[in-house]
Amino acid sequence: MNSYILRRLLLIIPTLLGIMTINFFIVQIAPGGPVEQAIAQYQGIDGGSRVASGTNSDLQRSSGESKYRGAQGVDPEYIAALEKLYGFDKPIVERYFSMLWRYARFDFGDSFYRNEKVTDLILEKMPVSISLGLWTTLLAYLISIPLGIKKATSHGSRFDIWSSTIVTIAYAIPAFILAIMLIVLFAGGSYYNWFPLRGLVSDNFETLTLWGQIKDYFWHLALPISASVLASFATLTMLTKNSFLDEIHKQYVVTARAKGCSQSRILYGHIFRNAMLLVLAGLPAALIGIFFTGSMLIEVIFSLDGLGLLSFESVINRDYPVIFASLYIFTLVGLVLKLISDITYTLIDPRITFEGR
Repeated sequence: MNSYILRRLLLIIPTLLGIMTINFFIVQIAPGGPVEQAIAQYQGIDGGSRVASGTNSDLQRSSGESKYRGAQGVDPEYIAALEKLYGFDKPIVERYFSMLWRYARFDFGDSFYRNEKVTDLILEKMPVSISLGLWTTLLAYLISIPLGIKKATSHGSRFDIWSSTIVTIAYAIPAFILAIMLIVLFAGGSYYNWFPLRGLVSDNFETLTLWGQIKDYFWHLALPISASVLASFATLTMLTKNSFLDEIHKQYVVTARAKGCSQSRILYGHIFRNAMLLVLAGLPAALIGIFFTGSMLIEVIFSLDGLGLLSFESVINRDYPVIFASLYIFTLVGLVLKLISDITYTLIDPRITFEGR
């Protein structure tokens, strides 16, 4: 097992390198970069106003041509200053290897537009995404596993049919549609104003008692988590049901019944461990999906300042340090969690081994 883990860890390096390389060159050669955005902003602002570079100067225009779209008539010295500011005065290959060397040391630089270190930005936004991902995953598993077991043991009954209908409808409705519906119904949209619409905590959070802070925290998370859970528990419920149905008809279950074992003993003492192999082993991978991708729309709709919203705004603003740092961290964490997911298989079922592969 140790050799397998070592091989997987070594495989992370070329995988991460390939992902970063492809995305770096695609983003760098795509139009609409930070220099072009600064030029567009300059052309829409009076010459004496503060421009994207953060300096005041009497910029003159000339008739020279430029390699940047929309830069005709802009002073070449101003464009050169922008290129130096954003690091585009160096060749693309040099910028690429410089990025790899810095990222190998986990030095992600500073944001172009927020005047903060990228690491500080990510750490600042992480509590929101962790809150959404952690509670969504926990509730989804607490609901889906008992519901899936109940559906498997009562397969074909009215409960199974009606619950399958509800699960299918919940799966068909996107999370952002559910979020909008919850806002309309319960956040002052058209009916009730029971829950807050913005933020993770109230403005007076620091002045509350410990119990008041806990209530305020979950009061703000109620609607975002509800939207995420309703959209994510359907697949897990059906996976649990099908896993149990597949195990119920196997020979060892028939043998256990013939020996006089009780239904609960058969279900939770024999079937549960085998049936839950796929469900529990997929937990690490589910965490990375919910933490870093599934919460973006929820964060935008509920104005939660987390990693999803940060990544979205960084792409819109062409904040390359934040974009590449987020991609690097998310990819690295995802690859490590994928390895942990494989190791989890062997912990749940010792018969599974990867040594021969």
